[in-house]
Amino acid sequence: MSTTKNDARKSKANTHTIQPIALKGHTRSITFLQYNRDSDLLFTAAKDGTPSLWYAANGERIGTFNGHTGASTKLNVSADSSLLITGSADMFAKLWNVKNGHCIKSWRHSTPVRAVGINLGNDQVLTANDPVMRQEPTIFIWDVEDESDESDEAPQPVAQLHGHESKINQAIWGPLNETIFSCSDDGSVRIWNPEARREMAKIDAHEQKINNFAFAKDFSHFITASADQTAKMYDTETRKLLRTFESDAPVNAAAISPGKNHIILGGGQEAANVTMSDARMGKFEIKWFHKVFGDELGSVRGHFGPINTLDFSYDGNSFASGAEDGYVRIHNLPSTYVQGIDNLLPQQPQ
Repeated sequence: MSTTKNDARKSKANTHTIQPIALKGHTRSITFLQYNRDSDLLFTAAKDGTPSLWYAANGERIGTFNGHTGASTKLNVSADSSLLITGSADMFAKLWNVKNGHCIKSWRHSTPVRAVGINLGNDQVLTANDPVMRQEPTIFIWDVEDESDESDEAPQPVAQLHGHESKINQAIWGPLNETIFSCSDDGSVRIWNPEARREMAKIDAHEQKINNFAFAKDFSHFITASADQTAKMYDTETRKLLRTFESDAPVNAAAISPGKNHIILGGGQEAANVTMSDARMGKFEIKWFHKVFGDELGSVRGHFGPINTLDFSYDGNSFASGAEDGYVRIHNLPSTYVQGIDNLLPQQPQ
């Protein structure tokens, strides 16, 4: 039987096995996870409402951030790993001291909080609301320290950004705090000027909702994950489409390797639509692609539900996944991959 070049590449990629560490500390579906910049800590959020902190090397849970009364939606750790912000369906965003787990500040919203972020310098945060009860999808910018800290008044946002037509699923501070990037159920990526408090640009990226959005670690490019079964990679400065990656199931999450020309995609069919007898029917694997050539290199299986979130460590030595099955899986990459093996990568066509 003849073998195509792509088949051979997949076969070679799949010969290098990855032994994951399965973390079972949450009691409900995982919604988001993130490594810190030193790659030694992993932060996780889940529908059980208890954001958690783990050692990335061995999966030992360090502790939890207790205070939310609803499902956790998103989280973001500061660049210096000193602060963590979390969003929740209880309509609060909370800022935490990572070292002692104490809540420093809370921002109350009129609807569930869908996205959160801490800027470079830790003096401002962003939040995004859930557009229910006739609320408009909005990105709020808050000062971490304001006059209300010394009074009984509720904190007020310093800016509100309007423009998305549907639920905002992710919002992230851009390079040097000069921009904010957001994605939505309306299929668009929007770039905002937080100082001028206006929309700078709009990318009509997908025909269906964008489930998630992630920057490369150096902010040079970003990737979107959509329910239309594709992920798209764009240049951050020019906003030019660089590559479209096609999957065979809705894509819920995507991440860009900091050390290799690789990206990973995760998702799968809705759990309610999949037979319980065979997890493979749901296509719950993590797919690997070459980000320059677009070739699919292989896949990593293990989850028993749709994958909701992915992240690479900053050193590129591991990646983590979280899914509807309630498990977080830390995948420490083999030394042959980390050190660089040419036959794992597609060769440039002649």
